[in-house]
Amino acid sequence: MEEETEDPVNTRERHDYHGSSGEPQQHPDDDEAEKSLSRSEHQMDNASPSALPESPCRTSPSSTLLLGLKRLSVWLVDCRKTTGLSGTVRGEEKKGADLTQSNEHPSPPQDAGAAANVVEVEEDGPRGWRSCHFKPSERHFNDTLSGVQSTLPTPSEAECFKLFLDKELVESVVQETNRYSHELKEKTAPGVKGKLSKWVNTTINEMYTFLVTVLLMGLVKKGCMRDYWTTDPMLQTPFFQTLFSQDRFLVLLRALHFVNNATANLADPLHKIRNVLSSLTRAFGRVFVPHKDLCIDEFLVAWKGRLAFRRHVPSKRHRFGVKFFVLCDCLTGYVQDLIIYTGTTTDIKHVEGLGISGSVVITMLQPHLRKGHAVFVDSRYSSPALFQYLLREKTGACGPVRSNRKGMPIFQKKLSKGEAEFQTNGEIMAVKWHGKRHVHVLSTVHASKMADTGTLDYVTGERKMMPDCVLEYNKKIGAVDKVDMRNSFVECARKSLKWYKKQFFQLIDIALLNGHIVHRQVTGQVISYQQYRVNLIRQILEDHHTPRRPCTGGRPASDNPLRLTGRHFPSDVPRTTQQGKSTRRHCKVCQTSTRRQKRRKMTKYMCEPCNTALCAVPCFGEYHTLKHY
Repeated sequence: MEEETEDPVNTRERHDYHGSSGEPQQHPDDDEAEKSLSRSEHQMDNASPSALPESPCRTSPSSTLLLGLKRLSVWLVDCRKTTGLSGTVRGEEKKGADLTQSNEHPSPPQDAGAAANVVEVEEDGPRGWRSCHFKPSERHFNDTLSGVQSTLPTPSEAECFKLFLDKELVESVVQETNRYSHELKEKTAPGVKGKLSKWVNTTINEMYTFLVTVLLMGLVKKGCMRDYWTTDPMLQTPFFQTLFSQDRFLVLLRALHFVNNATANLADPLHKIRNVLSSLTRAFGRVFVPHKDLCIDEFLVAWKGRLAFRRHVPSKRHRFGVKFFVLCDCLTGYVQDLIIYTGTTTDIKHVEGLGISGSVVITMLQPHLRKGHAVFVDSRYSSPALFQYLLREKTGACGPVRSNRKGMPIFQKKLSKGEAEFQTNGEIMAVKWHGKRHVHVLSTVHASKMADTGTLDYVTGERKMMPDCVLEYNKKIGAVDKVDMRNSFVECARKSLKWYKKQFFQLIDIALLNGHIVHRQVTGQVISYQQYRVNLIRQILEDHHTPRRPCTGGRPASDNPLRLTGRHFPSDVPRTTQQGKSTRRHCKVCQTSTRRQKRRKMTKYMCEPCNTALCAVPCFGEYHTLKHY
């Protein structure tokens, strides 16, 4: 990495004394030694260092010093003539510049702006950058091919989602889940009974119902998985009991699997979810063709367990987790592709000279090169080498860059707030701008001009201006962050002991977001992301759910805290088709009383607000007036 240096060119200026006539005159305080030495200067100007006479011993110390300096100046002139070296101004040769200047031809004065731009570039420093106006080359992009590529006869919410989680993928998950459940049963010690002992092979319809049940849990937040089947009236959500029993749901979650362990490639860190990841990423690219502007960024899926490729990113909120590289369409927010970071085994094609970050960008853009796209990246990926590579592939790029990246130009050390400095090497524009702090940006798709932000400075009252590339970058780069933000409110991923299950549900959330974007593009309906999920869950349950038989038994319902307050009246127990007029239920007080002997007594009366069967006398009154009946 090259350090940014800014050293002025060393030039020696001759300050002549001017009299009243305006002509150069000798200063009146010059001593006699200087006068005698000046007569021999003209003879030594054209002499080589070897031809200069040796100073005699009787020469004064001041004369000896001046003669030595003159000899050194002549030697430097000869060296510069033979090597052709001269100072540079932002990459341009400073013609005619020399370290020594005669009195007869003094150097012309430079203005303050030019003096500030004069730098000395070493042999191994950046070359070719200069301060001038930059206009990007035009690239043709055919926008008529962008958008949704799949045709749907009935573009409902469920059909848009099934473009990604299709029947073939769900069928493979069902097959591997059934296989893994039998492996778990074989590992269970003989005689040990549990939920797996009642295992029945799952089906595609049940798996769809299971997945939307998990999605519904993202909308109905509870602290514990078992709270969804609680009988406590304050926490009860009866709808989940109509989908699954608690034991069946938990055993399905335990046996959920995506690969055959016997044939899996154990050298692949992602072999547990490789089938699902490959299927979804292929569907992402097949269903949608992106528009002109793309952006690449990353987000972190929280995970604190033991995992070889777990990352620690102090700047993130969760800090520990699995890193996702994401390619998004800037116009719609559609996730076009994603890569899970696994260290040295990450699924990227290494490009020589670009490093890991540049190789990630090239790998994700591989299907979109030479089509006229423009990609926005942040400082972790930006570099002059990467932008030069993309330019050869007819792809534009823009993004902030670290000032010490190799190949970066040298800027002024200090800028006032609101000021900007533009430089270009003919193909790439580099800008240094001082907003709240100094920012360096590279771009091959923007001109070197300032743009109006549409806001006013609260101190000066003037309109705020910033470079056009910075303004455009701020608008386009947030697509990946919006994906993470929108899913964070309704995400279905929950804490798990198996890392691949949490990553699976994270992929399902991304597929849901893409389904929402596809539905909006196809139908033109603007509905919220949450409403889209509700409609999707309802439609899949209508297509795939088989109503289960009502639960008979289980633990008794918890006490209703409102039974001692409010107004309660007895009513008849609703009739059932089997019992008809003789429909009866067990009295709650007779069955659980602590004041008298318990007994099982049937009654045809109940309290409808409390949903409790009670004898008319005296149980109805005791239940609604006594804390401990």
